Amino acid sequence: MKISKDYFSGFCLENESELFEEYRVINDFTVSGFSYGAIKAFEEVISSEQRVDTLQLFSPAFFQTQDKKFKRMQLMFFKKDSKAYCNNFLENISHPSSINTNKYFNQGSYEQLEELLTYEWDEEKLQTLVDKGVKIEVFLGQEDKIIDSKKANDFFVKFATVYYIKEKGHIL
Repeated sequence: MKISKDYFSGFCLENESELFEEYRVINDFTVSGFSYGAIKAFEEVISSEQRVDTLQLFSPAFFQTQDKKFKRMQLMFFKKDSKAYCNNFLENISHPSSINTNKYFNQGSYEQLEELLTYEWDEEKLQTLVDKGVKIEVFLGQEDKIIDSKKANDFFVKFATVYYIKEKGHIL
């Protein structure tokens, strides 16, 4: 039986899956997501009884190494001017490429940003997926301006195959 949803959008985004077309495996047994959507994809797979062979996490929101002050500041900036915050976010997710992400814009909420910033990736849950035979692929941007790719790599490499994307013209 097919899982109900195969792609989860990132914070402030919708219908951006085409940006990852080159890397996505599209079939009945693969689930993927970008940034905030990576959290949602992971939670969908861990809570589902449906068969999932591959979980693809594109630049997963990985902020558990950031301190509380950083997270409070992000939320404060969002609350002060959510539109400017989201515009800055859209510019940063495509760095260093020149891809225009404005056509995918969907205003994110304070609650979504708070969840994204405070989410803790659970090693036991990741190991549970590995033990169930789910192949986890993590795609990180070589020059990511949102998350610390090195720290994300160090965390996820225990459970996943990690790919670095460094070419210009790609979103990661």
